[in-house]
Amino acid sequence: MSLGQHLVELRKRLYLAAAGLLIGAIAGWFLSDFVWDQLREPIYAIINAQHRNAQINYPDITSAFDLKLKISLYVGLIVSSPVWLYQVFAFLVPGLTRTEKKYTFGFLFTAIPLFLAGCAAGWVVLPHVVELMTSFAPTEDSAFINAQGYFDFVLKLVVAIGIAFVLPVFIVLLNFAGVISAASIIKSWRIAILVIVLFTAIATPAADVVSMFLLAIPMVMLYFAAYGIAWLHDRRAARKVLAFEKELGLRAP
Repeated sequence: MSLGQHLVELRKRLYLAAAGLLIGAIAGWFLSDFVWDQLREPIYAIINAQHRNAQINYPDITSAFDLKLKISLYVGLIVSSPVWLYQVFAFLVPGLTRTEKKYTFGFLFTAIPLFLAGCAAGWVVLPHVVELMTSFAPTEDSAFINAQGYFDFVLKLVVAIGIAFVLPVFIVLLNFAGVISAASIIKSWRIAILVIVLFTAIATPAADVVSMFLLAIPMVMLYFAAYGIAWLHDRRAARKVLAFEKELGLRAP
């Protein structure tokens, strides 16, 4: 394809992705009330846990509308993800080699379930985080929580943990690309566990440390799973090199 044909193809894919996102956002508008009801449940749990008044606050006239629109866009982004992800790969795949296609699809079908699992784990520990953060206020004071700020906090927490669950996939990709070896991965296991514990301690500052371990244990297991895959890959690559060297030796005069 010429440069002009590539640009026409890119425009076509962008239009289709935008149409999918728009339809998803419209669906998200009707789902936004249900989503918001689920998101603010941890706030209402404060009333029973801490025996204090807790309310969601909308400081401006347009705050409620802005929040509903933001929720709609994020829900639309998630709902329409099969559409725009397909458009991205439909544009990129024809220009990839067979090996690059294998790595790309392997990354996609591994990273997406792990990201969703990480987001689910973040959702599980969210009530503990909200309860602890609001517990620092004196019991006689009420908790009036800004709606926009609370939504941004939930979004950052859930997405950050989702991305953390995908990091082992990047480790495997770096190994397959020859950047790092399995030996270097296992050599750094102490540092990796320390970083994982620190991350989970910061992301989930629950006083009972249950939430921290709920996140740290699967992340550590994913790290060692990445090492296992890298070890198998390095072992297979070493066998290929050895076989190639033997073949050269047999052919040598």
